[in-house]
Amino acid sequence: MKYIDLRSDTVTLPTKQMRDAIYNAEVGDDVYGEDPSINRLEKMAAEMLGKEAAMFVTSGTQGNQICVMTHTQPGDEIILEEKCHIITYEVGGIGRLAGVQARLISGKNGIMDPSDIEAAIREDNIHFPKTKLICLENTHNRAGGTVIPMDILKSTYEVAKKHNIPVHMDGARIFNAATYLKQPVKEIAKYADSVMFCLSKGLCAPVGSVVVGSKEFISKARKFRKMLGGGMRQAGFLAAAGIVALEQMTSRLNEDHENAALLAKGLSEIPGILIDMDTVQTNIVICDISGLKMTGREFAAKLYEKGIRVNGGNSTTVRFVTHYWIKKEDIEATIEAVKSLR
Repeated sequence: MKYIDLRSDTVTLPTKQMRDAIYNAEVGDDVYGEDPSINRLEKMAAEMLGKEAAMFVTSGTQGNQICVMTHTQPGDEIILEEKCHIITYEVGGIGRLAGVQARLISGKNGIMDPSDIEAAIREDNIHFPKTKLICLENTHNRAGGTVIPMDILKSTYEVAKKHNIPVHMDGARIFNAATYLKQPVKEIAKYADSVMFCLSKGLCAPVGSVVVGSKEFISKARKFRKMLGGGMRQAGFLAAAGIVALEQMTSRLNEDHENAALLAKGLSEIPGILIDMDTVQTNIVICDISGLKMTGREFAAKLYEKGIRVNGGNSTTVRFVTHYWIKKEDIEATIEAVKSLR
């Protein structure tokens, strides 16, 4: 049975162009810096995001952890939004790997107020850890794919520079943010000292993410990548798909956003389902199904029987994510299937 898979944009499969590129990829040993496909991908990524250098990593989580390790020393403190990916879905890595502690700030739809960030920066006191990093997530997964406005990005960066603190951006879906803001991605990236973005998810590459920053930062980060087992050899087979992702997939994301908006509108008109439409900005739709008198797990099981896959747990919150392999007719079929639930 063919399922309409709305669990995440991580389920995307590589396109035919990507498969062809993988087959024909020119490769070498990347740990020696000799893989031409990796080198091309990293050069392309750095240029697109307006940074000096880039580094291919196995995943977004690995990229985030490497960046935290590179920016900090054990015993430091970093500032994060309380529901961000780094603190929620990365297995406590910042404590185990980087040895830092988290200062959490409650954001509005995942967006921290720059004044709250500044208030959280530690003063110089023998009892306190040093604030050494500010982390942003753009788009914000758990908030429903929300985008940080450009003025907030600018103000946050100004606060960071005032206190001589670097900014790291978890930009797993930064190209979705750029699409929503109608800005070149480098205009977003300029308000961060390091950025991680995923080649998978909405860009459809099978594996990998990229970290960008200054030449000095990336040189230091490569040692941490090696430490974490991320120094791959003939990784150009993976980079080949990433190159296609950057060349072909970054400019089509608005289609996914339109499908998410269509889905949100249709679901919001169904009695028992509540959606904060202000958060429907990119390709993620968060629903409160408490009015349907079932848990997310029960909701997901019922939809699965109708050929639609979503994730649901014990709460009454359900997430839908649109992507390249979801078309308008899939959205319409999903809305009709939810209407028929009993």
